[in-house]
Amino acid sequence: MAEFTHFNESGRARMVDVSAKAQTERAATAQAKVFLRPETLEKIQRGKIAKGDVLAVAQVAGVMGAKKTPDLIPMCHPILLSSVDISFKEEPQPDREGRCSITVTATAKTTGQTGVEMEAMTAVSVAALTIYDMCKAIDRGMSFSEISLLSKSGGKSGTYTREG
Repeated sequence: MAEFTHFNESGRARMVDVSAKAQTERAATAQAKVFLRPETLEKIQRGKIAKGDVLAVAQVAGVMGAKKTPDLIPMCHPILLSSVDISFKEEPQPDREGRCSITVTATAKTTGQTGVEMEAMTAVSVAALTIYDMCKAIDRGMSFSEISLLSKSGGKSGTYTREG
């Protein structure tokens, strides 16, 4: 079992020392799902949300969120991101509860001494929150789920791919 690395000998929180780690190409992809009413998705698709182009704003917000990750997550290292890409997949067919969904996917990349999993996870979370913010006037019942890491590569621990 892996040890927790964010605690010092006294059991207090610390930022992990990555100075001895090699710089490698690193990438991580995460996703989040936003559930919303069919009418809300239709208005997003038709550009009828009063605040503007929901997915365009959510895309920019996701990139900004990735860049701000070390300001939000206390033990994350500030890293130089080489790219952040956000995409959306709309599912207009309602589920058993009558909700449609938008899957937000983010891929973050860097060449550095530590990974970008948290940046990818933050990107999808901020994009999902932005969709909520832009549509809350017409659909306060929106919800999020399945915020998860899909894959990561690079670094000493190598490649991870989520199963299922």
